Amino acid sequence: MSAQNVESPETLVNMGKNLAVAIYPTHMEAEAAIKELEKSGFDMRKLSIVGKDYHTEEHVTGYYSIRDRMMAWGKFGAFWGGLWGLLFGSAFFFIPGIGPVLMAGPLVAAIVSALEGAVVVGGLSALGASFVGIGIPRDSALKYETEIGAGKFVLIVHGTQDEITRAKGLLALTHHQGLTEHAA
Repeated sequence: MSAQNVESPETLVNMGKNLAVAIYPTHMEAEAAIKELEKSGFDMRKLSIVGKDYHTEEHVTGYYSIRDRMMAWGKFGAFWGGLWGLLFGSAFFFIPGIGPVLMAGPLVAAIVSALEGAVVVGGLSALGASFVGIGIPRDSALKYETEIGAGKFVLIVHGTQDEITRAKGLLALTHHQGLTEHAA
């Protein structure tokens, strides 16, 4: 397990418990959505993204940081490397049943807390438990885990009700495969 710039869990409390969650079929659509939010002035510290690590080659790759490793991974490396400059916090985890998972944003603190506290939520991995920990209902957390396992990308917007309403309006213009709001 590696993590950089992990945001403290207290900061998540200050963001509000409202969430908008969008599922994207490819890294390009997820990146376009993030850039749309950035272009509209949305606070990038309130975004989390989770996706599988498609680097499956069995070569030894040297790296100094997660960002260096992302940059070495070809087309997905450019995607993740670019996000590291926009979003706060980054991590690489191996989640049993899902595989290597990369994430950025406030969700990193939630998964670290779940791992440190050995939080288990009936049948969910640490990733699913972190979703539940930030206020996503268990059935939705299981759905998002499944989507990530299938190679999709989950974008989470954390914020006040006004911020979530604004983000949903912006994300509605993107090529998502589902956009759900979860309120406190």
